[in-house]
Amino acid sequence: MATKYVFVTGGVASSLGKGIAASGLGTLLRARGLTVALMKLDPYINVDPGTMSPFQHGEVFVTDDGAETDLDLGHYERFTGLPTTRMNNITTGQIYESVIRKERRGHYLGATVQVIPHITDEIKSRIRTLARETKCDVLIVEIGGTVGDIESLPFLEAIRQMKHDVEPNSCLYLHLTLLPYLSASGELKTKPTQHSVKELREIGIQPDGIICRTEVPTGQDERRKIALFCNVEERAVFESSNVSVIYEVPMMLHRQALDNWVVTKLGLVTHDAEMDDWKRMLDRIKSARREVTVGLVGKYVELADSYKSIYEALNHGAAHHSVRIKIRRIDSEHLEPANIAQALSGVDGILIPGGFGSRGIEGKILAANFARERKLPYFGICLGMQVALIAFAREVCGLPDANSTEFNETTPDPVIDLMASQKAVLDLGGTMRLGSYPCRLVPGTKTAAVYGKPLIRERHRHRYEVNNKYRETVEKNGLRVAGLFEETDLVEMIELADHPWFIGCQFHPEFQSRPLDPHPLFREFIGALIAHQDSQLPTRETVGAS
Repeated sequence: MATKYVFVTGGVASSLGKGIAASGLGTLLRARGLTVALMKLDPYINVDPGTMSPFQHGEVFVTDDGAETDLDLGHYERFTGLPTTRMNNITTGQIYESVIRKERRGHYLGATVQVIPHITDEIKSRIRTLARETKCDVLIVEIGGTVGDIESLPFLEAIRQMKHDVEPNSCLYLHLTLLPYLSASGELKTKPTQHSVKELREIGIQPDGIICRTEVPTGQDERRKIALFCNVEERAVFESSNVSVIYEVPMMLHRQALDNWVVTKLGLVTHDAEMDDWKRMLDRIKSARREVTVGLVGKYVELADSYKSIYEALNHGAAHHSVRIKIRRIDSEHLEPANIAQALSGVDGILIPGGFGSRGIEGKILAANFARERKLPYFGICLGMQVALIAFAREVCGLPDANSTEFNETTPDPVIDLMASQKAVLDLGGTMRLGSYPCRLVPGTKTAAVYGKPLIRERHRHRYEVNNKYRETVEKNGLRVAGLFEETDLVEMIELADHPWFIGCQFHPEFQSRPLDPHPLFREFIGALIAHQDSQLPTRETVGAS
């Protein structure tokens, strides 16, 4: 069967949740037995988000094949359970770079290279290639930005053309738009949606269905009005309202029969959506009464999207244990010896995520040492592992000036150093150690017990590594190397032998955590938070004596 296409566009405002809506639909179609793939078309001219500031872009999601991609690919993977590759995220920068390379090689036989047809043909070629490589029944393509953005026009023109390139009834256009609520008048306003659809129709795309992003429920009158003025069926007007847990979105869309409507419009024959596992996962989350608190120490904590996969992986681990997770976001730049005890009081454990640059590093080192001294569960990811080793070298190994050459090139004790393969690299984009690599776990370690197998594969994004010249020193003092990349003897995991739960990893396990299959490290970290919280409760004898 030829692949069917669902194109998801957005209007009125950005950040309405196109990626969540596309992921929710993908989840439902997979639950109906269809093979599905998802794709993000990003209109920015950067080749990829790898060199973009988290303040500008949020998290960079890394795929198995080493692509630095948009964070929406994280949603795609978490919701559908399907791994993505570099083919699933295409940017304007990649499209123009490819077309210009072809022009330089004479590919266009001297023709004047233009947006139409050369740029749009390249976009359509990427879409068709993903459909062909994945052999999917349905390819859901999300177009970044909003209708009216000048940057999005080539992508919108390409998907307009797609309808004429494929078999009849093989393309479906879903438009997600904001339905603002004016509290002063107590009204939902449909006019912005009407204008957004009007703009979409002016470039030749008539949406088949509309998903209204709203903070209050829509009534039949609003849906009827939207259907009338936007030229869609009334049953094709759907609602995406606020939910307490993002994993409720597939069920919310299922209750409105979005999946039924899509398969009917595309002429697909499927069984009903089997969502029992999804429902049980949601029940565990919603029924949880107990709460544990993790202190997340970073320098982008004020930005919700900067550590998106970390937050979701923590939620997955909490759902597994039927507890709620409270994340206390702590800016490492403000931590110092005088205030660290107060800043971290009441947390059940500490997590330090990945990052780059020297800002806030000393605060992270302080937090890692605080966790070691107070026997608090500690989880260090990428840079979080490195600062834990720096703290240990300074405080336990008698190396007070230990550091990473990323932060101090002249440190006398570079316990963390630039990878040998990185020393001749000048370009910043796409040049780190990226993607999935194997890691051999050391038998008898806590880490090996967490995974329950000797060999794992995890995704990486870093330039610096543990300096093997200091391995003997730190191990002699009680810091165990728990995992290695055997090919280059790269330290992948460390742990403290005399600590309840103190583990660091050079890779990013958060990228492989799923709501139905929490990552082992996050699952067991939450278990350690629970155990620590239990250990702080007064014993029955103490309570009786008081």
